[in-house]
Amino acid sequence: MQLKHLKTLLTPQDGAAKVTCMAWAPNNAKFAVCTVDRVVLLYDEQGERRDKFSTKPADSKYGKKSYMVKSIAFSPDSTKIAIAQTDNIIFVYKIGEDWGDKKVICNKFVQTSAVMCLLWPAEHSIVFGLAEGKIRVANTKTNKSSTVYGTESYVVSLISNVSGKGILSGHADGTVVRFFFDDEGSGESQGKLLTHPCPPYALAWGSNSIIVAGCDKKIVAYGKEGHVLQTFDYSRDRSEMEFTVATASPSGQSIVLGSYDRLRVFNWSPRRGAWDEASSKEIPNLYTITALAWKKDGSRLCAGTLCGGVEQFDCCLRRSIYKNKFEMTYVGLSQVIVKNLSTGTRVVLKSHYGYEIDEVKIMGKDRYLVAHTSDTLLLGDLGSNKLSEVAWQGSGGNEKFFFENETVCVVFNAGELTLVEYGNNETLGSVRTEFMNPHLISVRLNERRQRAVEDNKKLAYLIDIKTIAIVDLAQGYNLGTISHDSKIDWLELNETGRKLLFRDKKLRLNLFDIESGLKTTVLSFCSYVQWVPGSDVVVAQNRGNLCVWYNIDSPERVTMFPLRGEIVDLERTNGKTEVIVIEGVNTVSYMLDEGLIEFGTAIDDGDYNRATAFLETLEMSAETEAMWKSLSKLSLEARQLHIAERCFAALGDVSKARFLHETNKIADSFSKEYGDDGTDHYQVKARLAMLDKNYKMAETYYMEQNAIDEVMEMYQELHMWDDCIELAETKGHPELDNLRHSYYAWLMETNQNEKAGEVKEREGDYIGAVNLYLKAGLPAKAAWLAMSRDELLASSDIINRISIALIKGEFYERAGDLLERMRKYQQALDCYRKGNIFKKAVELARVAFPSEVVKLEEAWGDYLVQQKQMDAAINHYIESGCSSKAVEAAIGARQWKKALHIVELQQDKSSSKYYLKIAQHYASIQEFEVAERLFVKGDHIKDAIDMYTQAEKWEQAHKLAVKCMTQEEVSSLYISRAYELEKEGKYKEAERLFATVSEPDLAITMYKKNKMYDDTIRLVARYHKDLLQDTHIHLAKELEVEGRFQEAEYHYIEGQDWKAAVNMYGTNDMWEEAYRVSKSHGPASAHKQVAYLWAKNLGGEAAVKLLNKFGLLETAIDFAAENRSFDFAFDLARLSMKQKIPQIHLKNAMFLEDEGNFNEAEVEFIKAGKPKEAVMMYIHVQDWGGAQRVSEAHDPDSMADVLVGQAKWCFEQKDFQKAESFLLRAQRPELAIKYYKETEMWSDAMRICKEYLPNKLAVLQEEYEKEATKKGNWGVEGMVEQARKWEQSGEYARAVDCYLKVKDSSNTALLEKCWMKAAELAIKFLTREKAVDAIQAVCPCLVRLKKYSAAAELYLNLDLIKEAVDAFIEGEEWNKAKRVAKELDSRLEGYVDQRYKEHLKNQGKVDSLVGVDVMAALDMYVERGQWDKCIDTASKQNFKILHKYIALYATHLIKEGDTEKVLNLYVQHGVPANPQNFNIYKRLFLECVNLHIAEAYRMWADLRDVLHLLCENLTKSSEANSPAHEDFEQMLVIAHYYATRSATKGIDQLSTLAAKLSISLLRHTELIPADKAFYEAGLAAKAVGWENMAFIFLNRFLDLADGIDEGTLDALDHTDFQDTDIPFEVPLPSKLHVTVEKREEIRDWVLTVSMDQRVEQVLPRDERNTYEASLLASSTGIRSLPCVITGYPVLRNKIEFKRPGMAANKDDWNKFLMATKTTHSPECQDVLKFIAQWCGGLPSANYSFQ
Repeated sequence: MQLKHLKTLLTPQDGAAKVTCMAWAPNNAKFAVCTVDRVVLLYDEQGERRDKFSTKPADSKYGKKSYMVKSIAFSPDSTKIAIAQTDNIIFVYKIGEDWGDKKVICNKFVQTSAVMCLLWPAEHSIVFGLAEGKIRVANTKTNKSSTVYGTESYVVSLISNVSGKGILSGHADGTVVRFFFDDEGSGESQGKLLTHPCPPYALAWGSNSIIVAGCDKKIVAYGKEGHVLQTFDYSRDRSEMEFTVATASPSGQSIVLGSYDRLRVFNWSPRRGAWDEASSKEIPNLYTITALAWKKDGSRLCAGTLCGGVEQFDCCLRRSIYKNKFEMTYVGLSQVIVKNLSTGTRVVLKSHYGYEIDEVKIMGKDRYLVAHTSDTLLLGDLGSNKLSEVAWQGSGGNEKFFFENETVCVVFNAGELTLVEYGNNETLGSVRTEFMNPHLISVRLNERRQRAVEDNKKLAYLIDIKTIAIVDLAQGYNLGTISHDSKIDWLELNETGRKLLFRDKKLRLNLFDIESGLKTTVLSFCSYVQWVPGSDVVVAQNRGNLCVWYNIDSPERVTMFPLRGEIVDLERTNGKTEVIVIEGVNTVSYMLDEGLIEFGTAIDDGDYNRATAFLETLEMSAETEAMWKSLSKLSLEARQLHIAERCFAALGDVSKARFLHETNKIADSFSKEYGDDGTDHYQVKARLAMLDKNYKMAETYYMEQNAIDEVMEMYQELHMWDDCIELAETKGHPELDNLRHSYYAWLMETNQNEKAGEVKEREGDYIGAVNLYLKAGLPAKAAWLAMSRDELLASSDIINRISIALIKGEFYERAGDLLERMRKYQQALDCYRKGNIFKKAVELARVAFPSEVVKLEEAWGDYLVQQKQMDAAINHYIESGCSSKAVEAAIGARQWKKALHIVELQQDKSSSKYYLKIAQHYASIQEFEVAERLFVKGDHIKDAIDMYTQAEKWEQAHKLAVKCMTQEEVSSLYISRAYELEKEGKYKEAERLFATVSEPDLAITMYKKNKMYDDTIRLVARYHKDLLQDTHIHLAKELEVEGRFQEAEYHYIEGQDWKAAVNMYGTNDMWEEAYRVSKSHGPASAHKQVAYLWAKNLGGEAAVKLLNKFGLLETAIDFAAENRSFDFAFDLARLSMKQKIPQIHLKNAMFLEDEGNFNEAEVEFIKAGKPKEAVMMYIHVQDWGGAQRVSEAHDPDSMADVLVGQAKWCFEQKDFQKAESFLLRAQRPELAIKYYKETEMWSDAMRICKEYLPNKLAVLQEEYEKEATKKGNWGVEGMVEQARKWEQSGEYARAVDCYLKVKDSSNTALLEKCWMKAAELAIKFLTREKAVDAIQAVCPCLVRLKKYSAAAELYLNLDLIKEAVDAFIEGEEWNKAKRVAKELDSRLEGYVDQRYKEHLKNQGKVDSLVGVDVMAALDMYVERGQWDKCIDTASKQNFKILHKYIALYATHLIKEGDTEKVLNLYVQHGVPANPQNFNIYKRLFLECVNLHIAEAYRMWADLRDVLHLLCENLTKSSEANSPAHEDFEQMLVIAHYYATRSATKGIDQLSTLAAKLSISLLRHTELIPADKAFYEAGLAAKAVGWENMAFIFLNRFLDLADGIDEGTLDALDHTDFQDTDIPFEVPLPSKLHVTVEKREEIRDWVLTVSMDQRVEQVLPRDERNTYEASLLASSTGIRSLPCVITGYPVLRNKIEFKRPGMAANKDDWNKFLMATKTTHSPECQDVLKFIAQWCGGLPSANYSFQ
């Protein structure tokens, strides 16, 4: 720093007139000087004197000259001056902010001795030193002073440190004392600091050391703890006098000391850590300097002298102008004054740590300062004059600064975001983020003051593109994190920092409430969004709508307006809020409802009256209701009770409104009495506490005023009796007993039995208490009471009731305790068990039930496992001997050693499953040997292998793997391990593993991936020689991309792709290398192409030289032209071979023509001397003007070509006249003819031919005829015309041909006319042969046109009769066809009939077909399934035909399962004895027998009648007495038995007959299902009480049923039926004919009977000693006749019938006749009728049934 004299403020006098003291105001606007005559002079910043005032003595009686002013100081706000006087006083003068303000003494502090020095470092605190050695502090607020510390020595100097928080006092004995009001964490000591050799009159406190000087002419620098740092000795300098005064710059970096005629300057060097002496300022005749004052911004120094002069010096290091807008004055290394040249405002930028300021920048629209020091960053706001200095490690000036927020600077550096609040020297906070877009960072610092929130500083930023973090900067913690599903592109906090709006890339707008952590999507599409300044109102745009949220706490309530443009801005000024919208070219503003915005602001400002007034104006709506609620809550908190009352009234909360109304009355009455608002009155406070449900607080308020009755009244109103009684007891209230009675009565009234019980208990009525507890459903409480009172325990009734209630309420432990106490051990144990109170259960069991202990221990273990208390369960399982459960519990509790111990003690195999789990544990803790042993023991070798694999113990793994794994599994294992080794960079080891499992490809891939190409090639050469070449090429390409050209070349050459190597070098401008490669490795001419490309790359003469050098110049020119590099070709030709230029022009022209640049091509063609080519080009593109122009100018011979081309184009455009004229001009009539022919204008062609080429006319006419023949409709009219001409000229053959050639499918009338004409001419004029040909051509065509009669007539004209008949048949004219056949050729009649039948068949006209061919018609009916019609039609034919189709129909019905219909069919139409029908009859019989409709009489009767008829027919036929006949006779008998049994059903007197019939049917079980027969026989026998037979038959039925289930009857026992005619071998039924339920009923019955042993398992025998129902006598072998009524053998009393072999048992016969007579049963009558037919008549009897 250098001192430069600026001006003299006060001129020195001739004699001594000492300037006693001076001071600068902290705001740099005022400078005060006190002269020897005790007048204070006031100067402005520029050094102009503006004011003065005189000081006054402490006591006027001593006179104005009785004192001296020793020191002055300005207050921190620069509006007051403190003056220290030697008459033991300090006066404080208020001088005001403006010049000329009245000077008033506002404080005075009288002392006990002279005041020698004075400082004013802080608001209200003046520090001063006295002559008696004390340092005191005076408080301007309290007007009192106190001693800080005292010494015994006179105070000669007093200074403060840079911050003003510490002071140094110098004393006459040389001591310097230090005192800190706040050491700012420096840890420096207080008290006596040092002793200087002489009085320290010149004392200064720099930023790093203390400077002391005095009368010994030495300047000494002391360290922070008083040790000497430096000494500057001037004692030998004769020109130097004593040092009288010293001052430090505001930054503490410079010190100035005053002596005689000289100012000495010292600057602190941070690098050396020492003071450097600058050149001193010597001013002759200045005399001794008595006072120094440094301006607070460091830019000026003033010196006062012994002669009364005041000199002003400039203290700057350097000055600079920034952007022509600001002046930078460096007043020290660490202090810069920044002055705005346009406004004159100044800011002092200063490093508080004394670091050197490097460079100052002004950014952010010329408002913000940024400066760096070595260790700090300085930031300032020129608008608010707030400066900050924060610790900052140098980052090379790479920081990015954002000044969007007026209160905070956002600094982004190396992924870290730092926030600095202007005016604060600590960083607000820093966070890691990569997103520095200002739209992705939101900071809010105390922007809207909130009640009870002192410091509100919030930051929202992006952690990543989808995650927002919100930080409280004041408290330094994270408020929340929002994870979103989409990328976020905008976010902003509201001014209070409670809500966050953010938008994502999908344009969805979301709101996050920071307190509740709730995220809400408020808009699905948002193109603009903003908070309204000064409020929590949000404005957004959603496509064509403006959306406004006046109350963002209810995001679903949105106000919307339609928009026609885009929102661009939001303005809030002069009480109006406008949304600015651009609609096309116009700017439109939309006003928002300021009232709604104002409500939110009024709430935030706490102006509830304004908020209420606003709400009064609104209609009640959901939005308004939310506002009233919000206001009610806030007004209650603020004790604005009238407003709260109004709110609750508006909300319809009558109870609260009424309560508050009464409270307000109380408050108002006290307000009138005492004058305040009344809310501090105890009743009001108590009522508000009640409203808040804080009753204890309300009680406190009342009790403070001793208002006991009011408290009790409150508690009674609220039914809080306990509190009321407690209070009454405490205070000994006289109403206590009444209260208790009232309380008990109320409890009983309100069914509060528990409370009532407690009251009874307190009163000693224990039985009453127990009863009430039980009534209240609190048996546990009753039990506690009972167990505590012996008198209750004595009452078994009470105990029983309690225990029942406890068990019912599942209080098992309490019940158990009670029962155990009552010695009811079993019940107690049950209770403990139920309640899982096992400890007590076991203890009780040990005493009372020792055998139960083991079970209980196991149950206890189970319960503990269920409760996840595995450790505890183990011992209980061991106690109970459940070792497997103990193991599981030990494993669950992770007590592995215990588990292993238990498992190894077990001997059974089940323990092996536990080895796996335990082994897995030992594997996890790397005890591999133990784990392996356990794995092997538990037969889990594979797991052991996995364990070793994961632990990389490959040898052990392999040893085990070989034992138990497949080759594929081993491979998989090794490959996965190899991949892991690859990741670790162990490539050789990985290769070894791949090779081990024969997977070299994976090793190759690994080396390739890691760019280890030599190893890749090595392995490919070893394992894939066929792919070696491809691999080289692939690697070369990768190396080329990486720029490793030499290596790439090697691989290209090895891969035999030298071209790629050349291409690589060429692409990278390495032509010599490319040339080298092409010559070394390419074919003979390859290097020439490379040389050409090299030359092209060089261009100009260099290219010519190069090509000449290689002897390739001409070749290169040709090559360039061929490859369309015309510029290069022209360059080469012009420089060396001009004769080649025309060739190049020609090639260029052809190229330009191809490109469509015809004008340029024309020029090039002409330059090349090829005008004709240009003409042809123009002709080709039909630019006739161009073609004509070039032709006339350069090549007249080509004009004809132009005309021909033009003519051709005209023809294409259908402009025939012009085209003809062009061709005739070009003398090319043959072309005109050709074009006319092509356009089918034959008349014009013939005209031209006749006129210009008559010799070719005949050929043209012939050609025309041929063409006409070829074309269809094109030449129809011409054809017809031509044919007419031939006809007229008598050329009939040609005319016929011509007519036949007419083809016009669109005009059928014309075609028909032509064909008829051709036929007519052929018949009339041509030979028969040719006429036939013509007719055979015409008639098919007529038939196609459905002109059948015409075609037939033409055929008949030429006697083609069959063809005529076919034509009629084709037209379905059958009568005409028949007539023609009949009249002209009778042989064709059969043919017509045959065709007619086929036609009817095809058309499905079966009814018509019947009249023509019955059999065919019947077959068609069968095909169509029209059986009824078929049978009906067949019945009209002969018997044979009928039965053929009946057989077919029967077969069809049997397949369909419709047996009854088949039966009806044969009943209706008779049964022929055709052998081919036998299978149908047998199938019919079997189907009927298998039907479940057992007693359908009509069906059995029909079947019997059909079979009877069949047997009758068989008797008359050749099949008589054949095996088939015998079978049908047997079937007839069976059918008769079934029919007869059906007839007897329901007739009681015939039940034995029905049973006998069922039993007789058993001898026919080879035909009827055996299970069904035995079942029915058994049931029938049982029904009539023949239990022996019933048991045997049903037992047989069960055996058969089992056989059917097993699929074989081999196991059947036939002993019961030996010597009977019941067959042993019967067919196995396909399925059981009885339901499973019925079978089981039978099984139960049989079992019951066999258990009872009441029947004999023997069939009844008759006089033959044979089973009574058997026809065959076992002893004699004689076969008896079966009874026609029962089937039983006829032994005696027989009735014989006329037909031999037919008989009946007389008893049975008479019984049947009697029943028939008495019941008049039609079925029985029918049976007798049948027997009459079958047996040749009935025996003579007296019965008649008519």
